[in-house]
Amino acid sequence: MTQYQTLLYYCYSPIAEAEQFATDHLAFCKSLNLTGRIIVADEGLNGTVSGTKESCEAYMAAIHADPRFAKTEFKIDEVEEPSFMKMHCRYKAEIVHSGLRDKTIIDPNKQTGKHLEPEDFKKMIQEEDVVILDVRSNYEHNLGRFKNAITLDIENFRDFPEKINELAQYKDKKVLTYCTGGIKCEKASALLLHHGFNDVYQLHGGIIKYGKEANGEDFEGKCYVFDNRIAVDVNTVNPTVVSKCFNCGTVTPKMINCANPECNEHITQCDACGEKMMGCCSEPCMSNPRRRQYDGTGYYVKVPQPVKVPVK
Repeated sequence: MTQYQTLLYYCYSPIAEAEQFATDHLAFCKSLNLTGRIIVADEGLNGTVSGTKESCEAYMAAIHADPRFAKTEFKIDEVEEPSFMKMHCRYKAEIVHSGLRDKTIIDPNKQTGKHLEPEDFKKMIQEEDVVILDVRSNYEHNLGRFKNAITLDIENFRDFPEKINELAQYKDKKVLTYCTGGIKCEKASALLLHHGFNDVYQLHGGIIKYGKEANGEDFEGKCYVFDNRIAVDVNTVNPTVVSKCFNCGTVTPKMINCANPECNEHITQCDACGEKMMGCCSEPCMSNPRRRQYDGTGYYVKVPQPVKVPVK
């Protein structure tokens, strides 16, 4: 019987004095012995936390007791051990960095795509004149994606606004957006509507909820998650592996972070290459003096980067 849970959630709801809230919230999470990563911004919360079932239940109760976050939905995974090593709660300008200088262009509380529950999403992706749009980064959709989905060549979500023109050809189609847990789609769908797309939808709860409620049907590969599990299974109906080893091209579902902390590239790498390359993506990374010890998982606690002194 598993003793731990991992909670994935977000909530767009204005927070007054958000920076102080982040400090207080970190102390609260530590009092519950939770580990995880939470982003706090004036616009709301975005977090993944992990701990005992009792601690997670206490955390969810506290979040729901706050009127600002009463409607927060938690995606709950049963895990064998906590999915993080430490607890971080930081204040940032946005809970998802949009790359927009004018943040007033989109507000998920005012306009966003039509939310589709997993079963409705599963039906709609079979319709004609429908476009399935993955709004995640390259390393995420390279590991797994919906069958026939359009993927974007972006390193981070902040690059998404620059791709709007490439998507203009789909303005008159039904555009179904999806991401890991739903949070990126809130802004992506709002931005598409702002730019004149007529019929925009989003997968409510993202890939994670789709796996739980629709058995992940037609999602190919694994889903990247932002904790030390790195990747999780989604599809129990017709699972496939779509990712290939960055080094040798062998089909593999395993994703790692490069063992060189100055690179830290997200790559898919088979076990054989992992051992051969010592968890690195390239030979130069293997020879880096700060290379981390590879333990077969490819997950590392973040190492502070050295401060670069500008050359005068």
